[in-house]
Amino acid sequence: MTPEDEARKKIDELLTKAGWVVQNRRQLNLGASLGVAVREFPTNNGEADYMLFVARKAVGVIEAKPGGTTLSGVADQSGKYMTGASENIPTIDDNLPFAYESTGTETFFRDERDPDVRSRRLFAFHRPETLQEWVSDKKTLRARLKNLPELETKGLRECQVEAIINLEKSFAKDKPRALIQMATGSGKTYTAVTFVYRLLKYAKAKRVLFLVDRGNLARQAVKEFQQYVVPHDGRKFTELYNVQHLQSPNIDPVSKVCVGTIQRMYSILSGKKDIDDELEEESLFQKPPDFAYDSEVVVEYNGNVPIEDFDFIITDECHRSIYNLWRQVLEYFDAHLIGLTATPAKQTIGFFNSNLVMEYPHERAVADGINVGYDVYRIKTQIGEEGNTIKAGTTIDVRDRQTRQLRWEELEEDLTYKPDELDRSVVTPDQIRTVIKVYKNWLVDIFPDRETIPKTLVFAKDDNHAEEIVHIIREVFGKGNEFCKKITYRSGEKTDDLIQSFRNSYFPRIAVTVDMISTGTDIKPLECLIFMRDVKSRVYFEQMKGRGTRTISTTDLKSVTPDAEYKNRFVIFDAVGVTENVKTDSRTLERKPFVSFKDLLEKAALGTIDEDGLVSLAGRLSKFERSLTPEDKQQIEKKTGGVTLKQVANEILDVVDPDIPAKEVQQKEVLKYFDNPDFRQLLLDIKRKNEIVIDLSPDQPLSGGKPEPVQPSQVVESFEDYIKKHQDEITALQILFSKPYKKRVVTYQQIQDLAEQLTHANVSFQNETLWNAYRNLYKAKVRNAKPDRVLTNIVSLVRFAVDKSHDLEPFPTTVEERYQIWLKDQHKGGMDFSEEQMEWLTMIKDFVAEKGGFPTSAEASAGREDDLVEVFQLDPKMRDRGGYIKAQQVFGTQLQPIVQELNQYLFAE
Repeated sequence: MTPEDEARKKIDELLTKAGWVVQNRRQLNLGASLGVAVREFPTNNGEADYMLFVARKAVGVIEAKPGGTTLSGVADQSGKYMTGASENIPTIDDNLPFAYESTGTETFFRDERDPDVRSRRLFAFHRPETLQEWVSDKKTLRARLKNLPELETKGLRECQVEAIINLEKSFAKDKPRALIQMATGSGKTYTAVTFVYRLLKYAKAKRVLFLVDRGNLARQAVKEFQQYVVPHDGRKFTELYNVQHLQSPNIDPVSKVCVGTIQRMYSILSGKKDIDDELEEESLFQKPPDFAYDSEVVVEYNGNVPIEDFDFIITDECHRSIYNLWRQVLEYFDAHLIGLTATPAKQTIGFFNSNLVMEYPHERAVADGINVGYDVYRIKTQIGEEGNTIKAGTTIDVRDRQTRQLRWEELEEDLTYKPDELDRSVVTPDQIRTVIKVYKNWLVDIFPDRETIPKTLVFAKDDNHAEEIVHIIREVFGKGNEFCKKITYRSGEKTDDLIQSFRNSYFPRIAVTVDMISTGTDIKPLECLIFMRDVKSRVYFEQMKGRGTRTISTTDLKSVTPDAEYKNRFVIFDAVGVTENVKTDSRTLERKPFVSFKDLLEKAALGTIDEDGLVSLAGRLSKFERSLTPEDKQQIEKKTGGVTLKQVANEILDVVDPDIPAKEVQQKEVLKYFDNPDFRQLLLDIKRKNEIVIDLSPDQPLSGGKPEPVQPSQVVESFEDYIKKHQDEITALQILFSKPYKKRVVTYQQIQDLAEQLTHANVSFQNETLWNAYRNLYKAKVRNAKPDRVLTNIVSLVRFAVDKSHDLEPFPTTVEERYQIWLKDQHKGGMDFSEEQMEWLTMIKDFVAEKGGFPTSAEASAGREDDLVEVFQLDPKMRDRGGYIKAQQVFGTQLQPIVQELNQYLFAE
């Protein structure tokens, strides 16, 4: 069979699965089905490989090419058949609208009626019913997306308006993927429901898929749709459109929105009848490496779920899912992809083609009063920092991880453990007790007017650790079971009810979790987070930290914490150094989450393991290495000839590294380790070891009896070192450090980027923390003890860090003073502004004071006038007054010169 014959065979199969009847020209029977694909059909411009008929009329063509052919240049060939259909055959139009180019493994499609005709990649072919529906539409979906009506902004926050406007601009440009970054608590889901409503009502979208990574987040999203009141109507969203919570393998044909976990959707496409509900309740962030279905599954075309079932797919905080196995779900459908995240990793941005349509970080949300800031208190204990040694001859408790049954054992030799082994292979109850005592004692100083313990969430390392913490908290506080609850997958109570009680009721005051409340779950009254586990991922840490950022009204707060006056911050108690460690955006090595460790070892032994399997194996061996005892390591090295598991993992990664040559030879070498059945069995036996040592040694705090936040001198020194070291790397710092002064204009985007990078570098580099630190060290030079929370204060802080000869004052104060001087100078120079012009000048001044500078006319003349237009459009005051167009009418040709001059004058020192 020739390569072209093989391609046509695959194309025939795909067409058949999609509901087409495939015929040869001689066997033409257009009545055989709604959709008929006729091979080698003659046209005036040659023979089309396939002519597609729907309801007896030609609607499109398929150009078939051998596997491996690049298809970008084939569109011209299919195009000539579309315009050359014979007058003797019935057609839907003079020029056929639909064209496919396919090798059977890769397929591209275009609709000639789209405003900007562009081919797009498909997983398979559309069904005949879909093409029939499309040809009856006066406008295509992409044409409708170009003409959405103006957004009704009532009831929306400024950041939500900005996100929706920018997203719809992206749709109008036919960008297939878009990413929205909005800080935790800023209303991402409400934003999504708003634009979903607009897509259904105005773009006439067929159906929208809303994907989350955990079951309780799906239930939360469904509630958001149910409670949403549509603009100008007064009815609820669900009164107009059916919203289906995916809990079975079937998609309701009348549903307009489907909400579910990406795990559920994967199982539906894979043809699995159902999945265990527990699998939907575990976050993808914490999916264990050896988690597996019965066997590995690859998504193939599923006739019950055609590729056109969804026009839009929204992924809400599905970080890992979009790189590995779950990617198949997203790329199966012929749909626009929209990502929602509070903390985008570099890989997330890359997946969405770097089309980040909205950036609204935590710093901006705090400045806008949507989120609250936070303080960090570090709790150190001797064992927590140094580990411990249990002497030989000591009788110790040993607990089975799974049954929790205790036995006693006398140590034959000293047992030394390090801090990172705490609460994993060794539990030291007094270390936990010491941390909780310090937390309890510090509450008096941190919340001096409170008798009620603030709502507190504790992050534990695993379920056993959480169990220990719960019992110790109840003991330390002398309270009953209701006071502190464990909220994990093994709580023994319904987790949704526990979360609801923690959110809305007086009890529990303290909740202990591993992962259940780490991402996405709203607990607005939460005022304290205790980290008793470390987290290396910046993305995951930001998600966990985000649980405390929510604002709440005084009335709602008092309903659960009666003696609280307001929530203006939250507090992080760091017992493990999580706020001090470097966080990364690293890509997970787990690419085969549904293949067990045993199966990976067997595939390695048989030599049938693929690249993704090798990467997963390397990742699991690396994780395994960290939990090994010295005895385990010794046994392993006996089997490998002195090579450690870490070295084996690195050798595997070298095999899949594209920059390292001779990979086939290396793969054979590295897989030799797994030829030894004793080595494979040893790994499995060690993995099954399920015992935890309990150390009853007493612990003591290394921190003092009073809370000790980071010292002001340390904050200032670290900040000034950082900005000097990075002054050539961060655009805003380059500008603020540069000369001449009059060119030191920093735009609002550059200020946002600076604030975000500072906070990621060090949690103490927040405006409020920095201001307090400088106030403590330079009281005579700091003019305002508690400035308003505006992001632009970072400009004043950087300037003061560089040059302390002037006072440190809030940036809006500086801008206001310079604005009044500028107006006087203009008046002296004979320039008198009208009342309307003064109103616009005041709005421009306020924008600079609160957000940062406008793009200058020099930038605009270099092709960036759109940036200036966008600023006028995004600022609510200026937008409501008519935006850039109105400003041009008011100032005429002087608009850009005035903006440039005012910019430079307000920013000058």
